[in-house]
Amino acid sequence: MKTKILLTLAMAATTFLSLAKPVELDKIAVIVNQGVVLESQIQALVDDVKRNAEQQNQQLPSDTVLRTQAIERLILNSLQMQMAERMGIQVSDPQLDQTISGLAQEQGISLEQLVEALASQGISYDEYREEIRTQMITGEVRRANVRRRIYITPQEVEGLVKLISEQGDSQVEYHLGHILIGLPSQPSTEEIEAERERAGKVIELLNNGSDFAKIAVASSAGSKALDGGDMGWMNINEMPTLFAEAVQGKKAGDLIGPIRSGAGFHILKILDLRGQQTVDVEQVNARHILIKPSVILSDKKAQDMLLDFRAKLIAGEADFATLAKEHSEDTGSALKGGDLGWTEPKVFVPEFSKALATLDKGEYSQPVRSQFGWHLIQLLDRRMQDGSEKLKQDQAYEMLFKRKFAEESDAWLREMRDEAYVEIVSE
Repeated sequence: MKTKILLTLAMAATTFLSLAKPVELDKIAVIVNQGVVLESQIQALVDDVKRNAEQQNQQLPSDTVLRTQAIERLILNSLQMQMAERMGIQVSDPQLDQTISGLAQEQGISLEQLVEALASQGISYDEYREEIRTQMITGEVRRANVRRRIYITPQEVEGLVKLISEQGDSQVEYHLGHILIGLPSQPSTEEIEAERERAGKVIELLNNGSDFAKIAVASSAGSKALDGGDMGWMNINEMPTLFAEAVQGKKAGDLIGPIRSGAGFHILKILDLRGQQTVDVEQVNARHILIKPSVILSDKKAQDMLLDFRAKLIAGEADFATLAKEHSEDTGSALKGGDLGWTEPKVFVPEFSKALATLDKGEYSQPVRSQFGWHLIQLLDRRMQDGSEKLKQDQAYEMLFKRKFAEESDAWLREMRDEAYVEIVSE
C-alpha cells in the first residue's frame, strides 16, 4: 500500500511539473540601444502587411524578406519612441480616444462599428489603440527633430511663386512609386558599384513585368518599403528636387532611374497622373485659450476650467480676450487676447481644425484636447480667399516645406539608425 501511495504521489508530481513548466509566450528579437523589439511585434507587423496586401490583391515577397523589412521599421520605431521618452512627448488616453473617434468619423462609421470592423479582421482594439498612439508619438518626434533642419529662404519662395504663376492654374500631380537601393553613410567604391549593379537588376526585373510593389517590399530601403513604395500624390513642387527634375515630361507607367543621391540609388515609377485645379481656399479667423495639464493641474481640472470659462462667456459674465490674457498658456496669442488671425484651418493640429469645422460664426467650442493641452475655441469669422500674392507665397512655402521635410526626414532617420546600437538576437 505504501509503495502504491508513493507511486501515485510521484505521478502527481510529474503531472504538476509538466503543467508548471514555463511556456515561452514571447522573446526578445532585437536589442535597440536601451530598448528591445519583441518577436510578437515582428509577427504582428508581418501579419498586418499580409492582411493589407490580401485586401489590395497585391503580391508579396517571401516571409524572410518581409521579416527583414518589418525588423527595420520596428528598429526605427523603437529609436523614435526612446527619443520621445527623453523629450517627454506623450499621448494621453483622452487625446488618443479623440483621435480614434476622428478616424472613425472620416470613414463614415461610429466607434462601435470601427471596433467591430477590426474584430472581423482579427485585430484587437487594444492593440489598434496602442499602434495609433505610437504613430502619433513618432510623428511628433519626427516633426520636432526635422523642423529644425529645414531652412527656407525668401528667394526660394519667390522663385517658386514665379514658377507656379508660369505654370498657370492647372498643374500635373504624380502618383509615385519609389524604390531605394540604399548605401551606407560613407560607402566604399566597391559598395557603390555593387549597389549600382543591384539597382540595375531591379530595373531589369521591373522592365520584364515584375510587380513594382512586391519588388519595393523586397528590395527598398526607403521609408515606404512596406507600403509597396507608394509615395502618394504630389506635384513637382512638393516632391524632392531630384525626383522633380526626373519626372517632368514622363507619362503614367514610366520607370525612371536609377538616380544616384547620398542615400543610394532611387528607382521611380509614375503610377498615375492627374490634373490639379486651383480653387478658392477657406480661411478662418479664430481665437483660443490654452490650458496645459501639469503635476499640479490634472487633465480633468484643466478641462473643467475651460468648461467654466465657456459657461461664463455664454452668460455674458466674462470677456474672452481678458480670460485669454490672464489664463492662456499659448504665449504667442495670449497677449492678443487669444487671437490667431486669418489662416487656413489645415495649419492647426487635426483636433483643433476639426473643432473649427463644426462651429458657426461667434460660437464657442467644447474644450478640445490636443497634444498641447486643452483648448477653448471661438470662431470669429470665415471667408473664401482667392489666389492673392500672400496666398501664393503661403502655398509656395508649404510646398517647399513638404519637399524639404521629406528629404530631411529620410536623412534624419538614416543618421539615427547608423548611430544606434542594434543587435539581432534571433532571426
